[in-house]
Amino acid sequence: MLEQVDLTLKLDPDDYERKLVRLQNKLHLLAFEVYRQKRPAVIVFEGWDAAGKGGAIRRLTEHIDPRGFVVWPIAAPQGDDKVRHYLYRFWRRLPEAGKIAIFDRSWYGRVMVERVEGFCSEAAWLRAYSEINQFERHLTDFGTIILKFWLHISQEEQLRRFNEREQTDYKSWKLTDEDWRNRGKWEDYERAVEDMLLKTSTLVAPWTVVEANDKPYGRIKILKTVVDKLASELT
Repeated sequence: MLEQVDLTLKLDPDDYERKLVRLQNKLHLLAFEVYRQKRPAVIVFEGWDAAGKGGAIRRLTEHIDPRGFVVWPIAAPQGDDKVRHYLYRFWRRLPEAGKIAIFDRSWYGRVMVERVEGFCSEAAWLRAYSEINQFERHLTDFGTIILKFWLHISQEEQLRRFNEREQTDYKSWKLTDEDWRNRGKWEDYERAVEDMLLKTSTLVAPWTVVEANDKPYGRIKILKTVVDKLASELT
């Protein structure tokens, strides 16, 4: 599945700037409609390390009223989150009516990181596909708008970005030993991602695969997808 993604897609810089301004202005108005119509919205970002999730989230929220959204950066569970059902920490971070919650990594860690690294049993991550689908169905039945993005890049592009981070002082903090270790398990993660996309892309909460080798192209695709989805849900 992922091998068929066209990672050569690019966007001209002038075209990017023009589309960015237009889409951000539209999103500003739609975010107000989310508030006015009291509809909760959830936007999930998953993707390869260094795929550009942070930059995409930054462009997505740049012109939204900061009172109307929250970004949850998800890492390994700690404290109460660690001893409860894995969905607990996400249930308690769901947005109230009229707000947008953006998850930088999410409950899909169960069927990716936890599966590949052996942090849960095979029975547990196999069961998680149906648990997640039911979880998201509960949300959409309540009226929640859900968008899910997988940011896809090539191994070669990831290596280039890793090296750039390593050699740039203000970016070096982003690169960890864990990133290099995960890269060594690319094929295992790729199988997990393809299973995830196949088994959890539903009519009410489909995945959008983003061609992210070219960051401008990926950012515009994400913005346009969010704008189109909110516009269809809120009109």
